[in-house]
Amino acid sequence: MTRRLMLGFVAVLALGACNDAPTTNSDAVTDPSFITHGDLDGNRHPATVLIIMDVNKKPAFRCSGTLISPTVVLTAGHCAGERGEFSGVRIFNEADVQSDPTYPGPGGPNTIEAKSWKAHPQFTEAQFFLHDVGIIHLTKAVTLAPDQYGHLPSVGQLEGLQVGGQTTFTAVGYGLQYINPVMIQGVRVRMVAEPQLVQINSIHSGPFSLLLSNNANTGGTCFGDSGGPNYLGSSNVIAAVTSYARQADHCVGMGGVFRLDKQDVLNFINREL
Repeated sequence: MTRRLMLGFVAVLALGACNDAPTTNSDAVTDPSFITHGDLDGNRHPATVLIIMDVNKKPAFRCSGTLISPTVVLTAGHCAGERGEFSGVRIFNEADVQSDPTYPGPGGPNTIEAKSWKAHPQFTEAQFFLHDVGIIHLTKAVTLAPDQYGHLPSVGQLEGLQVGGQTTFTAVGYGLQYINPVMIQGVRVRMVAEPQLVQINSIHSGPFSLLLSNNANTGGTCFGDSGGPNYLGSSNVIAAVTSYARQADHCVGMGGVFRLDKQDVLNFINREL
């Protein structure tokens, strides 16, 4: 299941389908979209931004992403979409979007429109998890300190990682914080968690993703965190972008993140810089 959030409600579907949540100001839905069991990030990771995608010129979905240069945002492929899927894209470059009265529309002081966006050339919504990486080009630059932008891993950098508590990630995003059949908490603020590596190169993760923990001890990701960074340890190296959920209806168990240390993925990203 993908973890972009459909504004207004959340459609809970099976793995390989899309979980979308509306962009209404209330976001009073009963499905997840945030970092779960995490902490407020504040300005620790200013490169992480909230993304709104328009359909037929109306706000429809929200995701997360990372500035890897002043004008380029890295996100999931399903947040960039197939060609023609979205009529517009914008980012909100602030930690507390909940307090922004202009959300989810354009024109705010912390809002920047995209001039173009694209997913990996082999991306399809039908099998999004195989090539789930996308790029957004902004109309205006976001100036940060050089060490605050997200950095890319090297080819094969994740291959030697050990499963368990010795390998942790820093997951950042604007998704739901909590979801169950009777309650959803989805405040639009930047949050952070520190999940651990559960599986790599397994029958469940495949060679294209990692499975990370998602529980009360380590935190995890949920709807709306799609496309957000999973930094390697406490570094600014983006090992993977949040992609899908193994137990999507409650955002617990394990979360799937799309690996960036593959040659074709890095080739695609570097061509867009």
